[in-house]
Amino acid sequence: MIYHGYQMLANAGDPLRLFAERALQVMTQWEGMAEVPPMRRMGAYYEQIALLGFTHARPEFDIQPVRSAQGEQVEIITNISSSTAFCNLVRFRKNNDEVLPRILLVAPMSGHFATLLRGTVQTLVQDHEVYLTDWLNIRDIPLRVGRFGLDEYVDEIIHFLRVLGAPTHLMGVCQPTVACIVAASVMAMQSDPAAPASLVLMAGPIDTRINPTQVNELAMAKPIEWFESQLIGTVPFQFKGSGRRVYPGFLQLMAFMNMNIDRHRKSFQDLFELRVAGDDEKANQIRDFYKEYFAIMDLSADFYLETVDKIFQRHLLPKGELTYRGERVRPDAIRRTFLLTVEGMRDDICGIGQTLAAQDLCSRIPPFMKTHHLQAGVGHYGVFSGKRWSAQIYPVVRGMIQSIN
Repeated sequence: MIYHGYQMLANAGDPLRLFAERALQVMTQWEGMAEVPPMRRMGAYYEQIALLGFTHARPEFDIQPVRSAQGEQVEIITNISSSTAFCNLVRFRKNNDEVLPRILLVAPMSGHFATLLRGTVQTLVQDHEVYLTDWLNIRDIPLRVGRFGLDEYVDEIIHFLRVLGAPTHLMGVCQPTVACIVAASVMAMQSDPAAPASLVLMAGPIDTRINPTQVNELAMAKPIEWFESQLIGTVPFQFKGSGRRVYPGFLQLMAFMNMNIDRHRKSFQDLFELRVAGDDEKANQIRDFYKEYFAIMDLSADFYLETVDKIFQRHLLPKGELTYRGERVRPDAIRRTFLLTVEGMRDDICGIGQTLAAQDLCSRIPPFMKTHHLQAGVGHYGVFSGKRWSAQIYPVVRGMIQSIN
């Protein structure tokens, strides 16, 4: 019933937010409005109302032009390269004839759309052809399509690696690092010719027993039965996935917001004050962040519960007990794939050492093919977005890939 209650509130609040959004659009078209303090204040109020609500519509990627090898500005072509029932594989490439290394970038399925990795793509596409897993909102996928659990998640990665063919470099950001190392392990165990040329694991929960964070402690605080009874809802009848059991995206987002609620309150206060003061550039940065942050998607209950149980509670991967399709996963089967692990020194979601653990699990990769990068001055999101990602972390990623190709 929790999902139905949320949807009733959303349905009731949407007209008010829509009114505020339309009113704000009308006001911004009035010539000279920005010079009238009362109008700026009224517009700031409307903006707060319009922003305070969740949406299940994916934002646009809006990848900007980049420079070619000759120093010219080149547009980025974005299109869907391949699709499954659960995911679109979105291709980003320069609109020229450059032949660049392929990267399969696996986005988290953690309550937000793949556009959360917009900054990651914007940087990678400078020197690579990028393929991104654009996960579909599970509440829009009919029950007849079937279940989606951890094994199905791995299936998608393996499928796309085979579609792209060798050599393809596999990069997982946060949550999908586990599925990526499983996929690489399975393909190595099967001597699959499409196995990734390199594996880049960024700020992911490979072994959450190491330096546990608040997120890890919350996952351990209750038995898995509690998560199932308290956090799992059923998709209402008005959506295509009616009847499907899900972990609602609004619960995931509210949990993350409650961890830093004072910071979010201050951000909204800053947005209001900046808008009233006429500092639109800084105000727009805050607004754009929350428009992305409040765009949410649901998670399959099977996938969510299996992840909490197997990865965060029982730690099956680092214990050597995780299975895929009934067969034990063996990261030590990986021999020919280069490995790079990346962590942020101030990460409060994946503690230092949790991703590094992959280095020991992949024990048969030669030392000269393994690299670890610990980035000072960044938290979780700074590992894959922002200035330090672009200026300090990305060159490490690019250098490893260029050394292989």
